[in-house]
Amino acid sequence: MGLSVHCGTAGTEPGRIREDWLSLEERAQPSVFLSWQWIGTWLAVYKPTLIVLRVSEGERLVGLGLLTESSQRRHGLLVSQRLRLHQTGYASEDQIWIEYNGFLAEKGMEAEVSKAAIDYLIQTRSDLDEIVLSGVDSVYARELTNASALVPHVIWEAPCYGVDLRSLRASGVDFLDTVSGNTRHQVRRSLRRYEALGPLVLERPKTAEEAEARFDSIAPLHLLRWGSGPGQSGFANPDFVRFHKAYLREHWEAGAADLVSLKAGDQVLATFYNLIFRNRVYFYLAGIKPEKDNKLKPGLLGHSLCIKDYMERGADFYDFMGGNDRYKLQLAEPHQQLVQLELQRERWRFRVERAVRTIKNGWCRT
Repeated sequence: MGLSVHCGTAGTEPGRIREDWLSLEERAQPSVFLSWQWIGTWLAVYKPTLIVLRVSEGERLVGLGLLTESSQRRHGLLVSQRLRLHQTGYASEDQIWIEYNGFLAEKGMEAEVSKAAIDYLIQTRSDLDEIVLSGVDSVYARELTNASALVPHVIWEAPCYGVDLRSLRASGVDFLDTVSGNTRHQVRRSLRRYEALGPLVLERPKTAEEAEARFDSIAPLHLLRWGSGPGQSGFANPDFVRFHKAYLREHWEAGAADLVSLKAGDQVLATFYNLIFRNRVYFYLAGIKPEKDNKLKPGLLGHSLCIKDYMERGADFYDFMGGNDRYKLQLAEPHQQLVQLELQRERWRFRVERAVRTIKNGWCRT
């Protein structure tokens, strides 16, 4: 039996998206970013105008995607009609950094659902120029590109790193014995030096109010590390903060968000904000105390202790997600590659744009 695609809007079906999403989520293998935890908060906070795609096999719903529509002008001349998957198209709202994105699909039907949805959009939307997919798996993106006959333009790509806690727990090996000797030395040296300030502990908030205050405490350190300009620290962006405050209020008490502070005596060395879904820990961001002594590594030490703590608590995976940060390479193994790409129709203006981009890239290499 083939797949059929139906298109609707959120305004005409209040409440149905949640019901359908939660039903399909039970039969899917989504990341936290395709869970109702995330998607429901995204909808409640930003209230985007949606195109809702439902993919069915007979009477059974097997796929869902929420798209937003916008027009973009580039280079002063080129105008593109675009659809974005699970993003609004506003930079301040999209800074929440969705990863492991894609169409929500019944387990084993991810490729079929995505192809059916893209084919539907191509056939029914003659005005559509580009489909923007942010934070999708590179293999998924390549298969979708090959199946759709659209032209891909990769905007960015990044490897993902993580620690398989289930395998580590089964092996009985100490986590630090799995990393390089140099990394192990850095962690243990930091541990000894910080212990001189008092006992090292991982501390979690006890109430929702304390959790929100702990999240707020990350802001000054994160701003210091990443900057307060556009696209830098999310704490400089009210839309970013608004989303995460809502996420915490809705999900912290149920254990779907975690805030862990590393303390040496009374001194807070680092606070980590993690998302939790289906026994997987997604490290999202941290506020880390800057040290003048480069032999002190509060972030490296904090992650090492969190990995041990989550392993002992029975978590399956500690996911650092996308990025080539040095500490990820030191502590974890690559497990996936993410890309953001535009899938473009074969239009003359995009051919010109690609030609100009190729020339510019050639100049940059000379």
